[in-house]
Amino acid sequence: MADTNDIKSFVEPYQIPEASDELNQDLAAMAESFAVPDDKVREIIAEFHQAMRAGLAQDNPDALPMIPTFVNRRPTGKETGHFLALDLGGTNLRVCQVELRGDTTYGLVQQKFTITQDAKESRLWDFIAECVGIFLEEHDLQPPEGRRTIPCGFTFSFPIFQTGIASGDLSMWNKGFTVPNSVGRDVVNLTQSAFQRHHVAVEIVAVVNDTVGTLMTSAYSFPDTQMGIIFGTGTNAAYWENLASIGKWKGERRGEMVVNLEWGAFDNATHVLPYTMHDNKLNRKSSNPGLQVYEKMISGLFLGEVARNAILALVDQRLIFAGRSSEILNKSYTFDTAYMSAIVADDSADLDAVRTVLEATLEIPPTTLVDRQAVRNVCCMIGTRGVRLSAAAMAAVLLARPELLATTVSVGIDGSMYQFYPNFESDLYAVSRIFLGADFVDNRLKLHLAKDGSGVGAAIVAMTVEQERQAAAAA
Repeated sequence: MADTNDIKSFVEPYQIPEASDELNQDLAAMAESFAVPDDKVREIIAEFHQAMRAGLAQDNPDALPMIPTFVNRRPTGKETGHFLALDLGGTNLRVCQVELRGDTTYGLVQQKFTITQDAKESRLWDFIAECVGIFLEEHDLQPPEGRRTIPCGFTFSFPIFQTGIASGDLSMWNKGFTVPNSVGRDVVNLTQSAFQRHHVAVEIVAVVNDTVGTLMTSAYSFPDTQMGIIFGTGTNAAYWENLASIGKWKGERRGEMVVNLEWGAFDNATHVLPYTMHDNKLNRKSSNPGLQVYEKMISGLFLGEVARNAILALVDQRLIFAGRSSEILNKSYTFDTAYMSAIVADDSADLDAVRTVLEATLEIPPTTLVDRQAVRNVCCMIGTRGVRLSAAAMAAVLLARPELLATTVSVGIDGSMYQFYPNFESDLYAVSRIFLGADFVDNRLKLHLAKDGSGVGAAIVAMTVEQERQAAAAA
């Protein structure tokens, strides 16, 4: 394995023997700007710990949000029943009927609705109500006996300030959403009002973040789960923390609670992150400039745009494509991260998959092999930075609970980057070995795909809420 603390190991792989000196010089400078050597990762971990501690102590705009989620019961894997769940992500709304089978397995009936641009910009809450109404009608779902409404868990994959298990005020939009008159308001009330307008007989009894849902889903199957992570359109994580360590928590101090880090907001001031001109261009033109900076460096919504900016920088210097571009490539967010995945995975001699993306999909004039090699190298260096930054954050959270490293630890992960980006999981393990120790990573750290975890997890939390309600009613 290359010495990942030597800057040369981040530069030399991207030199192209057949390329001009000018192109190789630019690729070297670009690779160095995207490099995350081991010492930089250690610096990021140290800064992460400081931001975590500050956020646990009190709400602080310069720290990680570290939001208590009010989720304080671990699933055992033995729970049974059918539960409804909504999962609002950056791309889709999923409506799910989850069957908990009591043997650490579950069944899932779901319907996926692509979120329209109109919903992202204005009528999201009514869009949700309409989709839930369609699902209930198509699956003939009725409220349980003795109830007027169907209890439901709601995975809401945007930053909220949680005020109760079934209430939370929207902190900000991200992932390209801009729905007005929503920030600062309770997302459960907004959704419930839409249900009433559309006569949808559903009551949201729990609202959770997608990472909390992922954590709880993984924990239903793997009780030693300590952390849930999303590496997808966006990125975030949640983990179990001792209540005694949450200084800003005003309730009972015994036991533990899931904390939502909202780690996409890490280092918005870019004190330690390897921030480049290509990141800055994306950031200043985004809908939330200066915010979610870390997320913009590692998540699926943004990686392709960073790569597009870097590729066009080479085009503008007439170093690739003979200085030509295309109408498609010139438009923001047209270089999808899925294209990056296809390009990085292409190891053919002529880079035929790269040619297909560039010439057939993006309509760039005929390319040379050096052009394609340069594009692939740009994608690889940006993807490598993304996985090293991802590993740094995961390691930082696990190192914040050092007592866990002596035990087996499962981490539930969901999202398109984890599922589909080439070698993401194996690279995550490899980088983690450096900072968490080979013994722990090789023998006790277990990364699990919690596919569709955010929806199933919401149903699991709804189940715990209903159990507590029934117990209170029987008392």
